Formats: sequence, C-alpha cells, structure tokens
Amino acid sequence: MSKQTRRQFLSAAGKTAAVTGMVSLTGGAAMAAQTKKVFVHHVYFWLHNPDSQEDRNKLIAGLQKLAKAAKTIQQCHIGVPSTTNRDVIDRSYAVSWLLFFKNKAEQDIYQTDPAHLKFIEECSSLWKKVIVYDSEDI
Repeated sequence: MSKQTRRQFLSAAGKTAAVTGMVSLTGGAAMAAQTKKVFVHHVYFWLHNPDSQEDRNKLIAGLQKLAKAAKTIQQCHIGVPSTTNRDVIDRSYAVSWLLFFKNKAEQDIYQTDPAHLKFIEECSSLWKKVIVYDSEDI
C-alpha cells in the first residue's frame, strides 16, 4: 500500500463527498425503492415504582437479554425519556423498546418466541402499564 500525500487524500475525499452528495440528491427515490420494507414495533413501559432506579435497571437488563436471544429482531434500541420539553412530547414512561423486523410475520414469530415469553414472565411484575405502537412501511 503506497503512502498518500495530504493533497492526494484531500482530493480523493473531496471526490468521494461530491459523488456521495450527487447520489443522495439524484438517487434518493431510487434508493428508497430499493430499501426493504420493515415492521416497526415500539413498546413503552411505565413502572409500578417509577422512581426506582433498581426496577428500571432490571427492566433494561431484561430487554438486553431478550435482544440477544430473540432471533427475528433485526435491530433494536432501548431508551429512556429525553430531557426535551415541548407540548407534544410525552415523557411519562420509564423505558422504551424500539424493534425492527423484516415483516409482520417475523414480528408474529417474536410474539411467541420462548425468549420473549420468558422476558414477560420475569419482568412483567415491574410494569404497571405497557403501550405498543406497531407500524409498517408504506
């Protein structure tokens, strides 16, 4: 591998950025058409003891264990309410669990996955309320 000069590196980086920008501007619709549609499953948890850091940590640990065990999950995110403050933001929940699946069928499999059922068995005593928002790409 030959060593690049700073000028050669900057020139190559500039060309890459320009091409990437053109692809983004001109190929956005084509890129979107090529993207596979996904099924999004977003779960919000309210704890029986909302001030208990221990309960929140137990729930998060349970979700992390589930994320590793459930085979149909494509991608996931565990979150807590942000400090943002606008009229449209609900920060009353304790933990959110955002999941991406290939399709509805994969999400249906997840619902009966032994790892998911074990998570519910082990952690359901922690929450008083759960709300789920499912959506599919259009």
